[in-house]
Amino acid sequence: MSPPGPRSRSALTLYSLLDCQRSHTMRFVLGLKALPHDVVYVERDQLPGELSTAGASLTIPALLEREITLYEPRIIAEYLDERFPHPPLLPNDPIGRARMRLTGHRIEREWSDALDGARTGNSSAAQKAKTQLKASLAEADPLFKAAKYFLSNEVGWCDSLILPILWRLPSIGLALRELGPSIDAYATRLFQTPLFQRTLTEPERTLNP
Repeated sequence: MSPPGPRSRSALTLYSLLDCQRSHTMRFVLGLKALPHDVVYVERDQLPGELSTAGASLTIPALLEREITLYEPRIIAEYLDERFPHPPLLPNDPIGRARMRLTGHRIEREWSDALDGARTGNSSAAQKAKTQLKASLAEADPLFKAAKYFLSNEVGWCDSLILPILWRLPSIGLALRELGPSIDAYATRLFQTPLFQRTLTEPERTLNP
């Protein structure tokens, strides 16, 4: 998909991969906050010219707003939450925000990274990552019934991270029902929401038929 022309471009432009749980997370955040934005889909390791000045360390997803370019999902999300505070991604109190940030960090390191390994590693590494991911998610099953959303009564940052991961599990041969009834119920309910459905690309829809 080509970038929109300068007259049609929104203030926010998200550069996204077609199938990447981190890109999916940022599309969910933008949808949750109902922010007008453009999405430019790029090939992995092929950055468009307008991002070439951001430096060699830039990764996708990336967010461009006027003269600032941000990357890394957590950094993008925190910027959007400060700039557009409603609805909030994190609790209002400092302790709650710190706990949710720590939980989000663990989701990225323990679940998202394991999903990467299961989807892209060699046969032995992929099986090991899949086994670790399955065990970790199954152990966390009780947490998915602690509140309406993940550890919160409002949809927020951790849901934005978790849902793209859970959506991709069938593509590595993991069924949600194998992980526990609470995860299965949580995912089934939120996958059906218009918000989540709007965040899916066509390639992503094939991952969870």
